[in-house]
Amino acid sequence: MSTKSRTRSQTRLSRSLGIALTPKAAKYLEKRPYAPGEHGRTKRKQDSDYAVRLREKQRLRAQYGIREKQMRNTFDEARRQDGLTGENLVELLEQRLDALVLRAGFARTTAQARQLVVHRHIMVDGQLVDRPSFRVKPGQLIHVKARSEATEPFQVAAAGGHTDVLPATPAYLDVELDKLQARLVRRPKRSEVPVTCDVQLVVEYYAAR
Repeated sequence: MSTKSRTRSQTRLSRSLGIALTPKAAKYLEKRPYAPGEHGRTKRKQDSDYAVRLREKQRLRAQYGIREKQMRNTFDEARRQDGLTGENLVELLEQRLDALVLRAGFARTTAQARQLVVHRHIMVDGQLVDRPSFRVKPGQLIHVKARSEATEPFQVAAAGGHTDVLPATPAYLDVELDKLQARLVRRPKRSEVPVTCDVQLVVEYYAAR
């Protein structure tokens, strides 16, 4: 898929789910805050309980850019842990390497963060990691490979080029953007994670299946 096609697809999905998945999608939503298609401006009929839960699950999955199988596996893990399943789910998803690369400001979008990891630009505690789903543990250091630091994308990031479109750095990350490094200081708390989601509806969706 071309960059232009991918951008158009993300914008359409953003409008359908009612959340901005990319900075460009955020601008579109400001201009057209309704769903795509010829009936987008018309008021929707009342959604069923199932449809509401499904949409909330899709919103969360889209914000992390993950497949359904990955989402389900993480949910099952969250359910086995102590505490509230929905909060555990978001906290586990937030510890993905690609999610933290985005939060640190090394990338502008989730898709770009994932690409940086896959293309072997990102290290964790000195070791190259090319799996976006890699679970970062508290205390571990995320940093850009030395040979990649001088490339344009990372020079833009180091200069704060993405801070205008990203949420403020969450408290669970200690970021030194000029050095292109970030340390996960502790497990994220759901209340701090900058994603839009009613996690209880996501739990209800999976509990009913």
